Amino acid sequence: MKKFMDKDFLLSTETAKNLYHNYASKMPIIDYHCHIDPKEIAENKTFDNITQIWLGGDHYKWRLMRANGVDEKYITGDASDKEKFFKYAETLPKAIGNPVYHFSHLELQRYFGYDKPLNKDTAEEVWELANKKLQDSSMTVRNIIKQSNVTDICTTDDPVDTLEWHKKIAEDETFDVNVYPTFRPDKAMNLEKVDYLDYLSKLEAASGVKIESFEALTEALANRIKFFNDHGCRISDHALEFIMYRPASSEEIEKIFADRLSGQMPSREDELKFKTAFMMFVAKEYTKYDWAMQLHYGAQRDNNHKMFDRLGPDTGFDAIYNYCSSLEMSQFLNALSSKDELPKTIVYSLNPLDDATIQTVIACFQEAPVAGKLQHGSAWWVNDHKKGMADQMTSLSNYGLLANFVGMLTDSRSFLSYARHEYFRRILCELVGTWVENGEYPNDADELKRIIEGISYNNAKEYFNF
Repeated sequence: MKKFMDKDFLLSTETAKNLYHNYASKMPIIDYHCHIDPKEIAENKTFDNITQIWLGGDHYKWRLMRANGVDEKYITGDASDKEKFFKYAETLPKAIGNPVYHFSHLELQRYFGYDKPLNKDTAEEVWELANKKLQDSSMTVRNIIKQSNVTDICTTDDPVDTLEWHKKIAEDETFDVNVYPTFRPDKAMNLEKVDYLDYLSKLEAASGVKIESFEALTEALANRIKFFNDHGCRISDHALEFIMYRPASSEEIEKIFADRLSGQMPSREDELKFKTAFMMFVAKEYTKYDWAMQLHYGAQRDNNHKMFDRLGPDTGFDAIYNYCSSLEMSQFLNALSSKDELPKTIVYSLNPLDDATIQTVIACFQEAPVAGKLQHGSAWWVNDHKKGMADQMTSLSNYGLLANFVGMLTDSRSFLSYARHEYFRRILCELVGTWVENGEYPNDADELKRIIEGISYNNAKEYFNF
């Protein structure tokens, strides 16, 4: 029997152990998609206790606690931080097979030096140990980033953001980790939202453009894209219901937008036509600046209306949306490609059944000079577990070139989530090591080193021009 989460955790062969310990584990981290607050990096935030750094905003953990019958008071409510931590400690032993069980214990090991299981019996010990450790200067936000061997971070930022915190970080010579903004224009695209006109007022103020037409909206967006580029942005990100393609004339788009400006809500078909025109425009702009465009689709959001009204979005009530039009995805990419306006693109689906679909569609649009110009993004969100990661990489290898993969991201609001890169790298090395041990790939040390180091770090560094 193997020891609990020891140095060879998830590594079952000698080849896998060699690949991980000699190559993957030594590589730095590029976290090219996350939701951490740049202000907390700029101000070098500290935390009073483990609940603040571990449970605040982490809906992965919240969902487990709800599934265990824990009252909302101890999850997002007014219970004390210690009470919340103890409720999580009581829940965690039941999470056998769940990635959050592994994430939690990797974080306890790497950041707090605690290598025993967390449960109700050890909760007091961990609470005291972690809180004492958090008072140490090594556990400020910046020092956590540095000790995690992170070189580049991309936050997620709205077009109206001033990027003041990114500017302060960039000007601070005492901190040498690059923190870049990511352009996330969902609020500018989602004209079906009731607060859309209020948002346009904010975009007008930020861009200096009076938005009285769709043409003016594109001018405002172009203005902000340039502003983001001037502040180091290299990536955009879009949350889509699905990758749609419903082309319409410029006159029709102008009418749809004018109707919305007058207070009229769009039909479903008009919404999709507008979003198609929106995405076609921003993709063209991204191409100008050699940005990568991330397309996240397949999330059915805010399913529990009672809890949405109480807590708002991103609190653990989203699920898989199982619609995917491979035809429209292909038509969208083709429309951009035919005009030489297709940027580097990463496609993620929350539905794991879409893996083969994504791979076969993007294979139709790969082109020089970028190796892996179109990427099948890392197993995302609810697929962020051992099987999900292995399945995504197996699909990628079956239909394309795994060696060109840009690898893992945290997609997290926690500064301790860099341990997820370790989890991913162990799974990668186990997968590749198994192929080598089975005689499916030669035991070529130089080539295997290039593959593992590439997926772990080097590919992302080159792809995003860091």
